[in-house]
Amino acid sequence: MDARDQEIFDAVTELLGQFNAESIELKPETDISGDLNIDSVSVMDFVMEVEDKFDIDIPLNLLSETRTIAELINVVKTRSGA
Repeated sequence: MDARDQEIFDAVTELLGQFNAESIELKPETDISGDLNIDSVSVMDFVMEVEDKFDIDIPLNLLSETRTIAELINVVKTRSGA
């Protein structure tokens, strides 16, 4: 993971903290809704926070293909032009 990936990972895991009720260790391969047992409404809340944090928009079709933290990092990088 390069420095930009690590920066995004740190920000995403910080935002995920409030949704991680079971204090599961967050890794790039963590399945955001599956491993953390987050319902779809909470996932949307989390995504809105990610969009605000990075000043990007994540289309629903792209979001539906994004399951892991690593995939979300790639989406953020692509959408922010980083």
